[in-house]
Amino acid sequence: MNTMAAAFFQKLEIKRSLVVFGLLIIVFNIFLAIFAPSIAPHDPNDVSLERKLMLPDAEYPLGTDHLGRCMLSRLIYGARVSLGAAFAVMSVTLAISTVVGAVSGYAGGRVDAIIMRLCDIFLAFPSLILALALVGVMGPGLPNVVLAMALSQWAWYARMIRGMVLSLKERNYVLAAKVAGTSQSMIIAKHVLPNILPQIAVLATLDVGWVILHIAGMSFLGLGIQPPTPEWGAMINDGRQFLRGYPSLMAYPGFMILSVVMAFNLLGDALRDMIDPMEKR
Repeated sequence: MNTMAAAFFQKLEIKRSLVVFGLLIIVFNIFLAIFAPSIAPHDPNDVSLERKLMLPDAEYPLGTDHLGRCMLSRLIYGARVSLGAAFAVMSVTLAISTVVGAVSGYAGGRVDAIIMRLCDIFLAFPSLILALALVGVMGPGLPNVVLAMALSQWAWYARMIRGMVLSLKERNYVLAAKVAGTSQSMIIAKHVLPNILPQIAVLATLDVGWVILHIAGMSFLGLGIQPPTPEWGAMINDGRQFLRGYPSLMAYPGFMILSVVMAFNLLGDALRDMIDPMEKR
């Protein structure tokens, strides 16, 4: 038993360390995104073919790309674009799905049936394929990417939130509010949503990494953030033709994507354990 207890606490300590490490990565990247103009040593879009593909030195710590732009500056500004786009996608998605899921779960009946059939239509298509199709129709660019990704995944969140609302609307405090004559909108706002927000936060945190990957993938294909805006996926695409001679052009933004996605997954796992005692045990 002592051996099992020691192993358990050792595993717990390792997990805490990983969570702290992931949180530090997220905070660091958010710091870069907010203070990019003050931190970046150069203009990320300053082109000079005279200094193209330079090796790292004191002036350009990570060298330059094929157009002579500072790689470090572009990575720093890329954090602003990539994280900002991911947070925008999650905000729009949650705004739509929370309203739709809460109304569907609480109202029930024909309203619930109609909304769920609409969700089934969206869920019938793979989210990435649907997002690519929507961007292809609307055209590339940050606003269209945010809207396309939100429309491609709102249905999944709406269905999850509906299930949470169904489990809460028969609770005693909700029934008491009904008896007291509280309006349905006030019951949802004051008694239902506050109790499902922690679970929604966990789902959103776990999916931020997924969103960053898909935004990078769209930019890599030329359908996402458009040049010369610095974005990690677009930077990987720019460095693709120089992979053999200058692999760092792809390695630097690839490492940034990997570290941020891993950090959000670690944080999401930790939040899930905090609000789910059975999972924690």
